[in-house]
Amino acid sequence: MADCCERCVHFVSDDELGDYCGVSLDEDEMERFLTGSVNQCNYFRLYDEYKMVNKQI
Repeated sequence: MADCCERCVHFVSDDELGDYCGVSLDEDEMERFLTGSVNQCNYFRLYDEYKMVNKQI
């Protein structure tokens, strides 16, 4: 699932804080995520840089 996180819109890569998810999860969601009992993230949205460029044109 970590591979999917790197391709998500909410993924943040910070030199000081490291890599993390920008979605604010509640305590129960975070526990399920950290223990690996979740097969897929409900907040996953594919980051498509080409879609962003098309909006600028």
